[in-house]
Amino acid sequence: MTAPAPSSSASARRLLVSIHDVSPRFERQVDALAERLARHVGEAKFAMLVIPDHWRGAPIAGNAAFAARLRGWADQGIEMFLHGWSHKDETPATEGLAAIKGKHMTAGEGEFLNLPQAEALARMRDGRALVEDTIGRPVAGFIAPAWLYGEGAHAAMRELGFALAEDHMKVWRPASGEVLAKGPVITWASRSKARIASSLFAASLGRAALPFTRTIRVAVHPGDTTVPTLLTSIDRTLARFVRTHAPSRYASLSSAA
Repeated sequence: MTAPAPSSSASARRLLVSIHDVSPRFERQVDALAERLARHVGEAKFAMLVIPDHWRGAPIAGNAAFAARLRGWADQGIEMFLHGWSHKDETPATEGLAAIKGKHMTAGEGEFLNLPQAEALARMRDGRALVEDTIGRPVAGFIAPAWLYGEGAHAAMRELGFALAEDHMKVWRPASGEVLAKGPVITWASRSKARIASSLFAASLGRAALPFTRTIRVAVHPGDTTVPTLLTSIDRTLARFVRTHAPSRYASLSSAA
């Protein structure tokens, strides 16, 4: 299905949309989200963030059927990012800012927030090799689980030469630090009633406050499919921004820089 044509004023404005936590564990939810996003932005104008082995219990390796799905999506034109290795924080901080981030910004899933460089490097290298072998092309970049990076993760990304990375507030080139897009990502949370309510409010605020931002980023998660009000908010948000921003690939940021 073809996405609605944005207005001419959208020519310099981009809408970047992504599905997080793409894993065999969430295949049904990812399918539902992909169909939903395609109705708004087109079948190949969103990205997928792939977890090689979600919580070390849902490996892509050895799962031929899911590997074929990933390759099919990539052949369709969907950008594929490496999204950590397990998405599980196995080295949680107990004090300081890192502990606050790990406790309040994610449910034990800030995998790369506290990893030393050598371990971050190993997980990124092995994860990239697995995903690239599966999809038959380079990954678009690396995005840490929960958008949380420690010093070790930053150093490892630079060493491995990933083309792109993103956090809550920007997209950048890890090798040079050059920022390619600024502005908060619009996303939703389904873990509790309070988080659902706050994410619905934040999305409505984003629809009102961000239309003149050059690059809009929208990220959805498998858990969103379990809450009808979140799906309605996702639809409203995408419908709002496709009128003013052209659905685009992350790679277009590099070509425009």
